Amino acid sequence: MKSLWNNFKVAFAMFSKIPMPRADWTKENMKYMFCFFPFIGTVIGALTMAVAYVGLRFGYQPGFVTAVLVLMPVFVTGGIHVDGLLDTSDALSSWQERERRLEILKDSHAGAFAVITAAVYFVTWYGAYSQLYGSENMKAIEILSLGFMVSRCLSGIGVLTFPKAKSDGTVAEFSRNSSDMTSRNILVVYLILLAAAMIRIQPVWGIAAFAGSLLIFAYYHHMAMKYFGGTTGDLSGFFLCICEVGMAVLLAVVSNLIVR
Repeated sequence: MKSLWNNFKVAFAMFSKIPMPRADWTKENMKYMFCFFPFIGTVIGALTMAVAYVGLRFGYQPGFVTAVLVLMPVFVTGGIHVDGLLDTSDALSSWQERERRLEILKDSHAGAFAVITAAVYFVTWYGAYSQLYGSENMKAIEILSLGFMVSRCLSGIGVLTFPKAKSDGTVAEFSRNSSDMTSRNILVVYLILLAAAMIRIQPVWGIAAFAGSLLIFAYYHHMAMKYFGGTTGDLSGFFLCICEVGMAVLLAVVSNLIVR
């Protein structure tokens, strides 16, 4: 039990800004770290639901509530995945050779395409939440709240199963220290349970959101292999961000077409 608790602490310390008791980053304490990665999404989802319900209950202006909802994942994670989104955007937009793209991923400077991507990303979130926020669409927000776990399950599966673009990167190190098969199987079980929960909330919306996440995951694999020769920590963050905002946009569109 102590080892699992340490794995939990390492996962939250690495992928969130939530204060955690100290745990050494040993192989034993990282063995099942990815099994706990989706629970950061649980925190984001719970806070998302709380903000939406409080906003409705106390009559806060939709624009204010929507802005808080957009920023909630950043508050919880510190923007670690958005950093991957922006670095990957710069690398993809460079149209350089594979090795040069990998060098751009490591560059701490933000290029023009990273700035453009950041603006598009947050405006897209704002637009999706503006459509979703409201008493008649709370089921869509409930589904999206589960989506924050889905994206992390898929991201973890990618880290554990995709070829690594670099042998010395963070993702390669995490994978070496992880129990790949056990962690992957647990994440798959999570996905099945999450899919069932999303569909139970609203069948059409749930299927649309979950199917969308799988399609984006397939795109992520294709992109990572074609342009980088495997995955990295930045590419994993890129996927997580576009998966979540993609589910939000799909829910905004589908929930408007099928209100009940």
